[in-house]
Amino acid sequence: METEINLKKRCYFLTSFVHKTERESRKMVGVDAEAEIERLPVDLLAHIFSLIISFRDLARASEVCKKWRRGVNQSFARKERLSFAGWKVEDSSAARLVHAAYNLRELDISRSCWGCQITDEGLYKISSAKCVSNLIAISLWGMAGITDNGVIHLVSRATSLQHLNIGGTFITDESLFAIGNNCPQLKSIVLWSCRHVTEKGLFGLVHKCCKLESINVWGMRVAVDCFISLLSISPSLQIKPLALNSQNSLPVS
Repeated sequence: METEINLKKRCYFLTSFVHKTERESRKMVGVDAEAEIERLPVDLLAHIFSLIISFRDLARASEVCKKWRRGVNQSFARKERLSFAGWKVEDSSAARLVHAAYNLRELDISRSCWGCQITDEGLYKISSAKCVSNLIAISLWGMAGITDNGVIHLVSRATSLQHLNIGGTFITDESLFAIGNNCPQLKSIVLWSCRHVTEKGLFGLVHKCCKLESINVWGMRVAVDCFISLLSISPSLQIKPLALNSQNSLPVS
């Protein structure tokens, strides 16, 4: 199995290759540039582009020629991970890319540094994508434009979900009830600063998600006694950052 370091090296090489090819193609003229690039088959181009993570680099590659554009479009069908983190995206464009990624396993649509534009409408559109039922990881961190309505619609389709980051949002217990009812494989969840979630929602989640191993509750308005009670339901549950353990003891520092 390829290590993460080797994969990063390959992505770096491919990104450099795209930049170099883009520069060289601009120096060439008309038919000559097209003839050089046309030597690579679309399937091979799609495989190469599927290893590139940066949307900026993929956008540059799609501008080289029509064949490369087709390769970029096909590459999304091979992607297993898609991240919009750090990018300004809106509902329609995000949904369009997710729908093109048939084999997607991990989806990160966290708040970007420029301000995420995803709303409930975007989650509605994304939830109808074929890949959603196979997603094992979703991050909605910091998305202030979503509500329980959008989250419930999405998790009702994400039945294979194992890892969910929904911290920094305005969800309530209703979202946790939906997660508990539809995501039996859930192993970890981040509820960082979800201040509208109560003890009732946490109890419902832990009761339903029997495979839950870790829960991040930093910044929540819930009493410590509630977390101790959660351990009586699931003694092996890791509650972060409280560092509660199976002996129901609290850290002294």
